[in-house]
Amino acid sequence: RYHYFYGEALRVECPVGSGQMLTLEQVSIFLARRLVSLFLPGPDGARPCHGGNDAYREDPAYRSLLLFHEYFDGESGRGCGASHQTGWTALVANCLNITLGYSHAGLSSRTRKR
Repeated sequence: RYHYFYGEALRVECPVGSGQMLTLEQVSIFLARRLVSLFLPGPDGARPCHGGNDAYREDPAYRSLLLFHEYFDGESGRGCGASHQTGWTALVANCLNITLGYSHAGLSSRTRKR
């Protein structure tokens, strides 16, 4: 919501150290995509949130099962902590809505109306 106030005038470096200056709206999209990417299958079919558990990649019964863990390993993206409760990670649904409104080509081009 800060973007609606500051608009294009306020830009911050994102990610830090990249030299890339983004608006607050672009930063929110960037962060939402990063969170969503924990749950998307990679080229090998594995989802980072499942760590190295091959059952989620290879077994058709588990392939589309998503667990929303309490927190995630900062290096691998593997889900840690309880997965039987839906807490803050339920925000992934909101992040999906945000990221689906933008094209994959660029952070600033919208494909849906506000």
